[in-house]
Amino acid sequence: MFNIANLLTSMNLICGMLSILFCFCGQLNFAVYAIFLGALFDFADGFVARKLGVMSDLGKQLDSLSDLITFGVAPGFLMFFMIILGIDDSTLNETYSPNQTFYDYYVLQEFFTWVNATFHQIPNKFDASVKFLPFIAFLIPFFALFRLAKFNIDTRQTTSFIGFPTPLTAIIFSFFPLYFSGHMKSWGSELEIVQLSFDCYSLAVIVIIFSTFMVLPIPLMSLKIEKSKSRENQLKLFLILISAISIPFFKVLSIPFILTLYFIASIYHSIKLTKDEI
Repeated sequence: MFNIANLLTSMNLICGMLSILFCFCGQLNFAVYAIFLGALFDFADGFVARKLGVMSDLGKQLDSLSDLITFGVAPGFLMFFMIILGIDDSTLNETYSPNQTFYDYYVLQEFFTWVNATFHQIPNKFDASVKFLPFIAFLIPFFALFRLAKFNIDTRQTTSFIGFPTPLTAIIFSFFPLYFSGHMKSWGSELEIVQLSFDCYSLAVIVIIFSTFMVLPIPLMSLKIEKSKSRENQLKLFLILISAISIPFFKVLSIPFILTLYFIASIYHSIKLTKDEI
């Protein structure tokens, strides 16, 4: 039960719990880093299990339970906070220069202001029907639950994915709090289209779209290396190499860049598989 692979899986779970804790501490960037660390443990546990020959049904269930927390519940809370922040960002757009303390506690201040309006009926800037919009973020763990359960019993998804895998959607949702945290101090000078993308309604639509993508029959390429498929492995290794190189250059913008490359590679992979079958 407590082999190395399963212990690595448990570390994935711990990372998800830490991510949720960081959200409620107002440290959204650290919440994202915890999810990324959980993704590394998620990759490592499967790799170690295959190398040591300790793959089991128990490990498969533990993996899904951990993924639900790290790639379902944790991103749900990240987007929950982001939608709250997107309801009213007027204080970030004001011309005065607040001190560092303002930015350190901005997320918590906005969250508690929302709590006062929603649960204590205290009149403030969130005292309107839009205050219920953040609950849309709970669609992320909802669809992640069904995605993971379906994945466990779907024999077609051993070498590829049908529907967005939960780690992928977690990375997509992680972009928004990570970008916001890094550009908070200069938010007033951000392009209008960027500010519009971080509006509460835009974020709610993004949550709905990518949450449902987890259960839709969308074919995507798996990055697992298989000995019998050398050409396919070359494509995967090239994608991994380009992704690794792009991170220090593009930083947070490497996320949409890498995801775009992955979707293009998946389309190419899907077309090639179709031709081979024909």
